[in-house]
Formats: sequence, structure tokens, C-alpha cells
Amino acid sequence: MTRLKNFLKNYKTMLLLILAMIIGAVCGLIFKEDATIVKPLGDLFLNLMFVIIVPLVFLTISLAVAKVKHPKRLGKIMISTVVVFLITSVIAVVIGFVSTYFVNLVDAGDTSAIRELFDGEVASDADLNFLERTVQLISVDDFTGLLSKDNVVALLVCALIVGFAMRMSGEKAEPLLKVMESAHSVVFNFIKITMYYAPIGIGCYFASYVGTFGASIAAGFLKVAILYALVAFAYYVIMYSLYAFISGGRKGVKVWWKNILPSTFTALATCSSAACIPINIDSAKKMNVSEDVADTTISLATNLHQDGSMIGSVFKIMFLVCLFGTNISDAGTTFQILVTALVASVLISAVPIGGGTISEMVIISMMGYPVAALPVLTMIATVIDAPATMLNAVGDTSCSLLVSRAIDGKDWVNKNHNVIETEIKEKSNKKK
Repeated sequence: MTRLKNFLKNYKTMLLLILAMIIGAVCGLIFKEDATIVKPLGDLFLNLMFVIIVPLVFLTISLAVAKVKHPKRLGKIMISTVVVFLITSVIAVVIGFVSTYFVNLVDAGDTSAIRELFDGEVASDADLNFLERTVQLISVDDFTGLLSKDNVVALLVCALIVGFAMRMSGEKAEPLLKVMESAHSVVFNFIKITMYYAPIGIGCYFASYVGTFGASIAAGFLKVAILYALVAFAYYVIMYSLYAFISGGRKGVKVWWKNILPSTFTALATCSSAACIPINIDSAKKMNVSEDVADTTISLATNLHQDGSMIGSVFKIMFLVCLFGTNISDAGTTFQILVTALVASVLISAVPIGGGTISEMVIISMMGYPVAALPVLTMIATVIDAPATMLNAVGDTSCSLLVSRAIDGKDWVNKNHNVIETEIKEKSNKKK
């Protein structure tokens, strides 16, 4: 009974959203275009989310930069792990792209009707060169432009600058920091209140989508869920075995599979990477990862590295690509998709509160899709949540093995780390 209560507690929101989507799909199939009558109830949810986007992005990013403690120490620690994070993140994004490139995730049919439903045309900047598009994306020519949800990337850049400016101001910025922290708490609770309405809003939107486009869009979400689960399982078995082999050879693979299952099942049961931190650290130490590497790498990885979210971002982008009939045959668009997925996924991991919403808005903005497509990405995030969390959590421990290989040498899996720590202390004492 206790386990059932814990399961319902951890998965309550996701289960309610999935149930709402199922009910909405059934209503859409039964009532067809008449189901669009409930679309205003979906618009209400969308409007509530749009209202909070600007303060959420600004406050979250600014505070994240302004509140960093011991930046010099943090920089030194990150140097030993950033290469591993970068390489494995790029691999995850590429695998996500390859696994969806040849799959039509949703049969959208008439894309012009889709644009009309979403109340906006896909942005067109074909006449702009690369530098012009970049400047247009990351900046605005008037302060009021930052207050628009259509300029979320420019707002993000401004928030980063404000965060660094507050750090430069030192104690003089403390009063502003306290005000922003208070405002951020209010924004978070605003989102929390809005999410109580989310099942109704998402259900009504889904009923409208299915009623307009038929079963194809419902089948699209089901296809995403199944394909993502298969890709996640293959990534889990193949890539993490490969990383373990690169780290410690056959023994590395052996100790990996002997100790990784507790973290795997905890992630699936809780849908929380943070809840897996102590189990991941314990598992890494049992794999003979040194204490300092395990503690540092896994803590940083939980916040800065998420394989499941990387692959998930690609799935979200490719779903919109199919939905809006975007041509991705040229190399420029492929590069845009990969970069967008990386940037959006970094935001999920770097931002503790509201990162998912910010990430999805960045995807929409960088890819030039109408902001009304936000609920579509929310639905995708819901159906892939459990396997994505599993990859996020397990990937943290995998990184600790790769970092051990880089720091403690190829024979790290056989070393006695207590002896190593003693030698380091003795050398330190002699220097003194």
C-alpha cells in the first residue's frame, strides 16, 4: 500500500495529463469537428502559461547566474568533466536525430490548416543571412520587445547579462537579489496553481486537435511514446555498455551492470533525477569510482547533463517538423535542429524550476514555429517522461566512469583509492 501511495504521488501529474489526453482523444474521435467547441478552455491554459513566460525566463536565468557561489572552484571542477558532458550530449542528440529522421512521427496532412489552427504562420526568414537571423534571434531593438513571448531567446540573453551585472555589483545588488528571489517564488507558485488546471486545458486542446485532424495526431503521440521507449532502451543497453567498456574494459562493463539497476528502477519509480543522486553516488563508489570523482561528477551531471532530455528535445523538434511540413533535407536545417536541441536541453538541466517550459519556448523560438504549439511539446514531454528520466539518472553515473578513466588512468577500476588518497595527503604534507 505504501509503495502504491508513493507511486501515485510521484506520477500523479503525469497520470492525470495522460488520462486527460486519452479522454480528449476519445471525445475528438466521437464528436469530430464539433469537439473544437472546447478549444477556448485549452486556450485558457495556454494564455496562463504565456503570461508567466517572460518573468519566468528573466528571473530564473538571472538568479541562476547571480547566485553562483565560489565560481573559481566551480570552474576548476567543471574543467575535468565538461569534455565528457559535451561529447556524450552531442552523441545523444545525434542518436535522437538519426532515430527520428526516417520516421514520420505524425501524418499532418494539410499543413496550412494546421497553421490556421495554431493561429499563426510558421516564421519565414529566408531572405535573411545567417548573421542577420542570429542577431534577430538574440536581440531586440526596443526594451518593450523583451516583454514579448515571441522573443524568448533575446530575453534569455538579457537575463544572463543582468545576472553577471548583479555579480559585478556585489553587495549593492543584494536588495535587488532578495526582491527577485521573492518574485521567483511567486512565479513558481503561479505555475503550480496553473498546473492544477493543466489536465482540463490539455484535454480540451487534445480533443480539438483530434477532432480537427482525426486519429492521426493521437497516433502521432502514441508513435512518439513507443519509438522513444525503444530508443531509450537501446541507448541504455548499448551506449552505456560502450561507455563502461571505454572506461574500464570488460571489468568496467561487469561492475557497471552489477551496480546500475538500483538507480535505474529508482528513476523509473520516482521520475526524478535528483532523487537518484545518493543512489547514483553509492553505485559509482561500488564500481570503484573514487569518492571525489563520484561526488563531484554526479552532482554536476544531475544539473548539467541529461541524455534523456537531449534525445527528448530532438523528438519534440522532429514532431513539429512533421506537423508543420518543414523541409529538413539541407545541411543548414539539420545543424539548426541539433544546435536547438542542445541549447534547449542545457536549459532543462541548468534551470531547477520551470526549465522544461523555458526549453520548449526556446525550441519554438529558434525553430520559428508559432508559440501556440507549446501544448504539443508539453504532451510529448509527458509521454516520454519516465524513460527520459531513466536515461538522465543513469547517464550521470556513466559520466563518473568516463571521468575516472580520464583522471585515475585506464586501471582505475582495479585501484585502491584509500591508498591513493593517503599518498596525496603525504605529498601535500611534504610540500608544506
